[in-house]
Amino acid sequence: MDYSKIVDKLIARQLRDWDMAGANYAALATAVTRTLQLGESTVTLQFNPERRRSSATALDKKSLASRKCFLCSENQPAKQKAVLWGDHYKIQVNPYPIFKRHLTIANLHHVPQRLSGRVGDMLKLAKSLPDFVIFYNGPRCGASAPDHMHFQAGIKGEMPLCDEMAHATTHLLADGDEGFIGYVDSLGRNLFTIETSTQRTAERYALRLLDLLPILEGDDEPMVNALCWWDTTHRLWHLVIFPRRKHRPDCYGEGEGRLLLSPGAVDMGGLWPIPEMKDYDVLTPETIQALYNELCMSRKELTPVFNGFTQHWENFQPF
Repeated sequence: MDYSKIVDKLIARQLRDWDMAGANYAALATAVTRTLQLGESTVTLQFNPERRRSSATALDKKSLASRKCFLCSENQPAKQKAVLWGDHYKIQVNPYPIFKRHLTIANLHHVPQRLSGRVGDMLKLAKSLPDFVIFYNGPRCGASAPDHMHFQAGIKGEMPLCDEMAHATTHLLADGDEGFIGYVDSLGRNLFTIETSTQRTAERYALRLLDLLPILEGDDEPMVNALCWWDTTHRLWHLVIFPRRKHRPDCYGEGEGRLLLSPGAVDMGGLWPIPEMKDYDVLTPETIQALYNELCMSRKELTPVFNGFTQHWENFQPF
């Protein structure tokens, strides 16, 4: 099934027939942006007031339990349509976009957000939608619906990191004929990258990584964000996983001296949607770098992960 054509038609219909989505995408087309340079990496700031509802969402258990889940079909607007993908997911237009084409891909059932066991789904989605980068926010680091399993997708070319990965220095942790997993520390935040031509290899490396990363007490999985895209030219997957130590920075909040920032996978990918103009105006490369340092795991904290990939450890000395 050609999901690219099906999704193109879905987007066109929704922007035509769903007033709210049409208005929000029209507003995004005129959004103010500016770029910051963090060494070898670029960060794009996007002033996007509609993202306030996501950045300001209360994510404590009591708040989640008291609200209706906006990903469950019975709670969605009548004008919000869906395309079924596989046996367990629906593809929908995200009505509060960051990208010119922004999708939400939610499980048909109200099950918790979790990547383990669903890496294969992410890979297959990336291959089904080769014009998009698929992304995942962990329940404690960016998911505004941590109680309902979902991915999102944004059109390729608008997330700076995807292009930067082709030139980043990668320290190999394990490799083979079908692909490799490596560590990158030259783009302002620590990340793991998997490149492979087979789904089996990608899943094996990703699950090993998730097994080695620390899990906070009371959680089911490590704090991670992930990006995945299919390279149609070289016929392989790119899967990037960001190990997180916290979700919102200490300066999070509204008012003078505070920043209404709730970074997830998109921000880790170098595109920062900013709901407050005062925050948009004051952010600098130094501020963004400090935020990455605060939110992402350090090289020292990742030592057990490096040690866990023993195959190439003798050739990889991170300190």
